[in-house]
Parts: sequence; structure tokens; C-alpha cells
Amino acid sequence: MTVTSENALSGPLERLGRARPARELVVAAFFGPLAGLVVRALLAVRVPPPAVVLANMAAGLTAAVALAQGELVFAALLLQLKTLLDNADGELARASGRVTLLGRYLDTEADLVVNAALFVALGFAAGAPWLALAAFCAVTFVLSVDFNVGELYREVPAEFPAPSGSALERALERVYGIVFAPQDRAVRALSARRLQGILRDVEDAERSGAATLAYHDWLTVAVLTNLGLSTQLAALGVCLAIGFPSVYLWLPLGCAALPLFLQLHRERLARRALSR
Repeated sequence: MTVTSENALSGPLERLGRARPARELVVAAFFGPLAGLVVRALLAVRVPPPAVVLANMAAGLTAAVALAQGELVFAALLLQLKTLLDNADGELARASGRVTLLGRYLDTEADLVVNAALFVALGFAAGAPWLALAAFCAVTFVLSVDFNVGELYREVPAEFPAPSGSALERALERVYGIVFAPQDRAVRALSARRLQGILRDVEDAERSGAATLAYHDWLTVAVLTNLGLSTQLAALGVCLAIGFPSVYLWLPLGCAALPLFLQLHRERLARRALSR
């Protein structure tokens, strides 16, 4: 029996209508409540959401410059400001009814630019450019897996507003298609192939559905959620504040191994569900 990620999930998961099971702890405990206060203030003065995205990008790039210049505590504070604004921009868009495709692409690509600048600065500050490059690739990989595994868990594709057709929106869409779309396809294709291998000889639809539900388990999504960008920047801020920027470079490399172990965990759960 050959099963793709789409047809394997469309029955049982769609009926359950599962939501993402967890938020990042640092967001739930700190950045989320503060972002809510920021959003209320911004709504009162009618600040457009893209302006908040540009502000968080400016804070992140300024943090990279400060880091390269050795102003570690200042850089750490700017990173937390960037994270606060990053959590506020989407909430502001939803609260003001101004969710746009342009804003979605701008937010994602601004994060990528800031991350690249930060790792260049880290490589310079630590005198380890190749380690910084490896850490940047590891962070990008972990964030991509986090997003796609979360979407597959819910089996609800990311909801995009209607395109406006503006030249800037089309340009950002092309950048997204070049940089992010291949990552999305690769993660989803791997997930689908591994599930296909488990369900290849299974003919019973009920057993197949149970194994699929087990494969897309909440623990995997919850762990990956807490490797998200807010957590990464909070950890970087701590390393900068205590004066050891080079320590952070090893953290993403360790995080990059977790999706591999989680994949084995998911497959074990699916096989166990089939054996019942």
C-alpha cells in the first residue's frame, strides 16, 4: 500500500482537526504577554504590521553590528527587542485585520537576513567563521523541520491571504520560492517516504490511520517548537550577556541532531501502533 503524506493524513487527522500542541516556553511565559501589550499600543496609533517587521529586522541587524564590535550586552538586549517585535507583528496583523501575503513573506525573509548577519558577526567575534557557517545551516535546518512537522501534525496548510499582485510581493514570493520552498519540499518528502515505508504492506485502513496518527505525535512537535527562533535568540542573548558568544555556536549543532532522533521516535510509534 503506497501512502503519501497527503492521503495518509487527510482522513484521520482532518477529522480530529488537531491544533499545534505547544508554544515555545519563552513565548508563552515572557515574549507573548509582552507582545500583547505592544500590540495594544500599536493598534491605538494605527502602526502597519510591515513597519513592525522592518523594526524587528533593524533591531536584529543593529544587534549583529554591536556583536561584531564587541558590545555584547547591548547586542543581547537588542536581540530580545527583536524577538518581542517579531512576536508582535503577526498578532498585530491579525488584530487589525491586515494579514497580507506581503507581510508573511517579509517576516520570513527578514528573519533569514537577520540570522545570516548574526552568524557572520558571531564568526567574526569568535574567530570561527566555518563553525558559524555550520551553526547557521543547523539553525536553518531546525527551523524548517519545526515549521513543516508542525504543519503536517495539523494537516492544515499555512493559510495565505489572497495575493495583492504588487511588484514587491511578487519579488518576495520569488525569494521564498528559491530559499524556503526547497526546504519545505525536502522535509515533507522525507516524512512522506518514511511513512510510506512503514505502511507499504498495510491494507487495513483503520490500522493505517492509527499508525499515521502515531507517526505525527505531539511530543515531536512540542520538542521542535521549543527549538524555535525565539528560543534560539534567547539562548544567544544569554551567551552574549555572560560574555561567551562562541558557546552559542555549538548549541545549534546539538539541536540539529534532535530531528533525527525524533524521526526514529516517530517511526517506532507508528510501528508500535501497527502491531496492536
